[in-house]
Amino acid sequence: MTRTVHCIKLDKDADGLDFAPWPGELGQRIYHQVSKEAWGQWLAHQTMLINEMRLSPLDPKTRSFLAAEMEKYFFGGDVAQPAGYVPPEA
Repeated sequence: MTRTVHCIKLDKDADGLDFAPWPGELGQRIYHQVSKEAWGQWLAHQTMLINEMRLSPLDPKTRSFLAAEMEKYFFGGDVAQPAGYVPPEA
């Protein structure tokens, strides 16, 4: 049975995550307020940040940076973009 959440990112009811994807309070907020679809979009954005900014996920500073970016991505704030990034035209 799938969970339904009102996704804070997409502003619609959608399938919720199966488990908290991040430890602590941030992970719980994401579990309760973010859909699988929005989480997939974050994973794509996170991959772009890691690749373009040449980040190492093993570095504690990178993990802190990604946690802060994740919170901004879902709950408001200016999300970091790689230097020279141009968003695709819709």
